[in-house]
Amino acid sequence: MTLSFRMDLSTVTPSLTSLAPIPAVAPGTWRLARVPLILAVPLLVVSPPLAIGCLLAAAITLWFHRDPRRSPPPSGVVAPADGRVSAVRREGDRVRIAVFMNVTDVHVNRAPDAGTVEAVEHTPGKHLPAFSKESERNERVRIDCGAYEVTLIAGAVARRIHPYVESGDELDRGDRIGHISFGSRADVLLPSSYDLDDVRVREGQRVHAGETVVASA
Repeated sequence: MTLSFRMDLSTVTPSLTSLAPIPAVAPGTWRLARVPLILAVPLLVVSPPLAIGCLLAAAITLWFHRDPRRSPPPSGVVAPADGRVSAVRREGDRVRIAVFMNVTDVHVNRAPDAGTVEAVEHTPGKHLPAFSKESERNERVRIDCGAYEVTLIAGAVARRIHPYVESGDELDRGDRIGHISFGSRADVLLPSSYDLDDVRVREGQRVHAGETVVASA
């Protein structure tokens, strides 16, 4: 009698598609995490507690700049950031909706609607708490898309705003437009055709960038 034996490797070794994917992060994040990761190697010999601290710092940096997938709705103006709505107010003939990003929120910002970028303007300023009235003097980047505008505002901890777009870029609803490293507020100035009655969120409400409808006509 001849016995045959065959091992099905698929039952032992997971396929590449079954492995957990590396989490997506904002551009430049690995450069920030690289320093503590490199320092951790020699510190494992010299001072293991410091090495653990460096690894923890790298992990926090990657987690803070995480960039999860989003599924934009087919219509409506969506939130430009994750966080809580900190203001809904009229400015002249326009309506502004501000979203404050807490330290635990995703800090990748997204286009509220389809459009063409007409200008990206950086304004230097202070780094005051983004939830205060004084934050109007903070550093900011204004992304003008003609019908609407998005303003990325630095906060007390934030020191760098990273826009991903430039003049002439075509955007779809929910496209990534930038991120703020360790900071802190994103405003959308609605088209002039929108009124306060068209706003679908209230102050204090949690929203998700690229998914939560904040206004619809």
